[in-house]
Amino acid sequence: MERLNKYIASCGICSRRKADDLILQGRVKINNEVVTNLGAQVNSNDIVKVDNKEINKEEKKVYIMLNKPKGYVTTSHDQFNRKSVLDLINEDVRVYPIGRLDMYTEGLLLLTNDGEFSNKMMHPRNKVEKTYIVTTDTKITNKQINDLRTGVDIGGYITKPAKVRILNNNRLEIIISEGKNRQVRRMCESVGINLLNLRRVKIGNLKLGNLQSGKYRYLTEQEKNNVI
Repeated sequence: MERLNKYIASCGICSRRKADDLILQGRVKINNEVVTNLGAQVNSNDIVKVDNKEINKEEKKVYIMLNKPKGYVTTSHDQFNRKSVLDLINEDVRVYPIGRLDMYTEGLLLLTNDGEFSNKMMHPRNKVEKTYIVTTDTKITNKQINDLRTGVDIGGYITKPAKVRILNNNRLEIIISEGKNRQVRRMCESVGINLLNLRRVKIGNLKLGNLQSGKYRYLTEQEKNNVI
């Protein structure tokens, strides 16, 4: 037997945390019966459906690094029919993004069909650091840097202290280990930094390097095992 959320994740549908949401929303069935109990178990002969589609475990695990361009969303289904990062991935198995980058942010995005790997990357206890390069059109002040390093209010939430380093007069590096929605943008807005461009260049030990915009590559076995 296997816990339902773990089974859904192992089928490459989403992470275990997202699977819990699907279960609570009544979108999961076991043997054609809706299940909303997060502790539900799956037997080897059970038929599991998500949104009335039968799911099965993926045999081939895929781990991808994408250099996301601007103008793409990181959801698989968008109500406004905007371009999705999944349009850039040509694989014979379904993958999904680990976390999100907003439509106007570019850079390093990981995709996989391994729910356990995704859960490891996203779980708050692992405090996986994410590195961003911010470009602005004004000179960055010491007060702005100190505020970001201390923690700022981004609308009812005080961010944890960030690692911040000035690269030149209008570029800085920000490293965070949280994952609030549009967090770096909101942090910059909070201290009065007019953000012109935002690019993620590193997640954990993984660096974007010279991967071209819109292109992707597989993680090496060493990268996958030593990502955090």
